[in-house]
Amino acid sequence: MALKRREKILLVGVLIAIAIFLFDRFFDTPTNRRILSLKGEVKAAEAKLSELALLSKGLETAEAEIIRLEEELKGLSERTLRGEEFRAFLRHLAQESDPLQMKVISITPSEEKVSLPEEKKGALSPDARKVSVQLVLHSTFAKLGSYLKGIEELPFLIQVEALQIERNGEIQTFLQVTLGLKMYIIEM
Repeated sequence: MALKRREKILLVGVLIAIAIFLFDRFFDTPTNRRILSLKGEVKAAEAKLSELALLSKGLETAEAEIIRLEEELKGLSERTLRGEEFRAFLRHLAQESDPLQMKVISITPSEEKVSLPEEKKGALSPDARKVSVQLVLHSTFAKLGSYLKGIEELPFLIQVEALQIERNGEIQTFLQVTLGLKMYIIEM
């Protein structure tokens, strides 16, 4: 049984189609799948690298921020009053009014203990007290400005918490000033 020319061509075409199908099924498709999975892994690795670059950049900025905050804390601790300095500060408040021809009526300090949470306390971390000073004085407006400027120029961290100015009916030239100051004192 001899095959005709047309049947031979058809048989060769079927064999070529089967060879292409087998090549695609057993070699090309697994290779394409492997290439796609490798491309996915490469994209994941690139994403991880970009994430790590962002994290390292964030870490650098965080380190710079930590250094800045430590310097700020150092500056604040230098400006925070100690026990003896507080007494000197109260004397300064009273004595500063003399050259300005102001009359200090009363200086009333009151304190509140401030303690840090246990996890934030270091081995050398002292306790701090928040001290409020209520100051009542008689002054003219211009002299009061000079007095407040003198308090502002002190090398301590002092916050003006309240300022009340009233005209005094008894003494026409002076104003009655109630001044509330707040500061922190570190006990060593």
